[in-house]
Amino acid sequence: MGALWTNYFFLLACCCGLGVGSPNTCDEVRKVFQLRQIGPNQLLISNPTQGSDLQVCISKNLTCCTKKMEEKYQVAARRDIQNLLQMSSTSLKFLISRNVAAFQETFESLMRQAENHTNAILQESYRSMADQAVGPMRELFTDIGLFLLGSELNVDELVQRFFDALFPLVYSHLINPGLSDISPGYAECVRSSRRDVRPFGGAPSLLADQIARSGVSGKLLLQALHLGIEVINTTDHLQLSRECRRALLKMNYCPHCQGLTQSKPCMGYCLNVMRGCLASMAEIDIHWREFVRSLEGLSARMQGTQDLEQVLLGIHMLLHDSVGHAQKNGPRLSAQVHKLCGPPNRKPAQSVSIQHSSSRESIPLKAPVRASGDSLAVRRRDFLSSLRHYRTYYGGLADQLCVTEPDYGDGLSCWNGTDIVKSYTLRVVGNGIKAQSANPEVKVKEADPVINQIIDKLKHINQT
Repeated sequence: MGALWTNYFFLLACCCGLGVGSPNTCDEVRKVFQLRQIGPNQLLISNPTQGSDLQVCISKNLTCCTKKMEEKYQVAARRDIQNLLQMSSTSLKFLISRNVAAFQETFESLMRQAENHTNAILQESYRSMADQAVGPMRELFTDIGLFLLGSELNVDELVQRFFDALFPLVYSHLINPGLSDISPGYAECVRSSRRDVRPFGGAPSLLADQIARSGVSGKLLLQALHLGIEVINTTDHLQLSRECRRALLKMNYCPHCQGLTQSKPCMGYCLNVMRGCLASMAEIDIHWREFVRSLEGLSARMQGTQDLEQVLLGIHMLLHDSVGHAQKNGPRLSAQVHKLCGPPNRKPAQSVSIQHSSSRESIPLKAPVRASGDSLAVRRRDFLSSLRHYRTYYGGLADQLCVTEPDYGDGLSCWNGTDIVKSYTLRVVGNGIKAQSANPEVKVKEADPVINQIIDKLKHINQT
């Protein structure tokens, strides 16, 4: 990202084969103007004139610019800096965008894997009810997935609803395996009694708590990454002040008016112009650094009960244990349901396949081993390792746009806004709004309100 500004114009000069323009002709200026498609050719002049109508590129010497050319140069200067800002942020924006997609894909993959493994456990352990449990199971994992991807769902309610639907199946197939096809009304009564008789112990509340804790962390991670993209998009399309636009014109195109098509701005001069233009952007720096630190903290907290991967791939075990708890307490639960719902209409089962599983050794309770490169933890670690390289991005952006190659800059011929000189002699100010009060090149009145809004969003997410 270094030397962007210098390289941008250096490459242009190389491609055009330009030299320092002659004061007696405007040929080189015309070539650059045409090659870069700055404006229509009819605006060009062949010989230098007084240029008394110029607003920014004012000179006591003859000039190759007219007022219409100056206006076109103004547009080109604005376009140049927009291109440079977008070039400088390309790799950062791609890094975040790529990982938003990767995290979402990993979430969805985990959901599918957890659902498939849980269904397999039911088939292995409780085959008689497994097929009927597929529907409620699919609804549970669909709701969890929607929650993780941003939907405002009540996690406790969606988990409780799943266990409500599961209880009639457990009751008729496992606790009272002689029952078959109990009436819809009785099944509804059993379902409604679930929260009173608590057949699954503390499992529903535990699962809801684990999904909520780990899911909130996962959702916050995605929200933070989307905000990161929003910050970059905002600064990529920064609205430049009138003073900034005039300063950029003066720095980059006013030399052309004097035939100096190959001149480069003095380092100190460029720093003052860019630090003035990007003063509001520099204010993002401290909050962007904190944003990176907060993502590191969030990632560090995503362990144990807040480890989404561990929670999702542990649902099969929690469900197996909760159904086993209901079987173990079958007589008590039957008595309670009888008291609440009365005796069911019993019909002999045509074909009952019952597998009371008391031996966990025969059940694949451990989650399948995932490739290390696919895990959320590995993805987070790799992403944060790359993001750390950009934690100072906004603090040094103005300087990065002005960094020159070793054989250019002060000490050699450079443009100071008025003439070609050996060095820039005015004071060079620092970064940020406050420092610009002494900027000799760009007057900065106040922070950009759009930048202030994006800073407020960063502050908010950094506090969560």
